[in-house]
Amino acid sequence: MRANRMMRVAAVAAIGMLAGTRAQAAGTVNPEPVVRRIVVSIPDRKLAVVENDEVVQVFDVAVGAPVSPSPTGTFTIINRVADPTYYHSGTVIAPGPRNPIGTRWIGLSQKGYGIHGTDEPSSIGYARSHGCIRLRNADVERLFERVRPGDVVELHAERTTETDQFFATVH
Repeated sequence: MRANRMMRVAAVAAIGMLAGTRAQAAGTVNPEPVVRRIVVSIPDRKLAVVENDEVVQVFDVAVGAPVSPSPTGTFTIINRVADPTYYHSGTVIAPGPRNPIGTRWIGLSQKGYGIHGTDEPSSIGYARSHGCIRLRNADVERLFERVRPGDVVELHAERTTETDQFFATVH
């Protein structure tokens, strides 16, 4: 009886290994999980997507205006909303071309702050938001597809050696 059980366990293990090998050959198994973080340099007005310590994308952004600066520190993405509705001080704006948060919202763990699109693309590259990080709608749509809740977002108020490396080739 014990021999039968051992044979069944060995058979299940062999099938599992074979299935894993086939899935890997088909490209459905990623042997290395992706560790992703978003790094924003407020003074450079740039956002880098970093996966497994490699910069994979860089975007120009707008950051908080002097009267409403972007928060600094380490946060996490808590939600992602396609075609969001804008709510602020009794104002509600449905999704569409006049929506100030554009076509995507990526909410941060700091209540009320996020990474989003804009109805004012000329603000990109400047300190003009109410504290959020703004991207052009096409850029935030690409970012939206790449990020997930739980990803780390770092907002840096000053340049660091690391941010200099991330943004050195982009001017």
